[in-house]
Amino acid sequence: MSLSAARQDDVQPGSLSGAGLRWCPVSHEGFSSENPVEADVVADLTRRLLRGRWVDHRGGEHRMGPSDILVVSPYNAHAAAVAAVVPAGVQVGTVDKFQGRQAPTVIYTMASSSADDAPRGVDFLYDIHRLNVAVSRARALSIVVGNPALLEAAVHTPDQLRAVNALCRFADLARSCR
Repeated sequence: MSLSAARQDDVQPGSLSGAGLRWCPVSHEGFSSENPVEADVVADLTRRLLRGRWVDHRGGEHRMGPSDILVVSPYNAHAAAVAAVVPAGVQVGTVDKFQGRQAPTVIYTMASSSADDAPRGVDFLYDIHRLNVAVSRARALSIVVGNPALLEAAVHTPDQLRAVNALCRFADLARSCR
């Protein structure tokens, strides 16, 4: 999150109110690079967000619009599935597409049901740089949507341990969004 995020605040009802980190656990099984269950959850989150307002770093209040939300996925197939169900105008893509761009709210949807289901394995899905780029695009609110089973991934190298630990740390620090 940018340094000015402390002065920005998504003013939303319920668990999406305020700024900071949200972990949105979604249980599912057998999904790898495309996940309709998470896509539906993301569509619901975006509709909820679009009913609200956000405050910029100068204190100005704005109605949340589709361009104020970025939805990021590690996989092209999942990004396409999400884009098909979110409201028109919400920007959806992979981490690489959004490098250098920001929005008041970013939703990172992980798609894979487990580390074993991830098509490119732990090293890709849990990559610290990918997670950092995804959540740091947010000016105020970063939401990660993922299966709680992802927090229990088996690791085989110190780098994998650090990567899985980064997601676990995010989930520990974040408020639940459900």
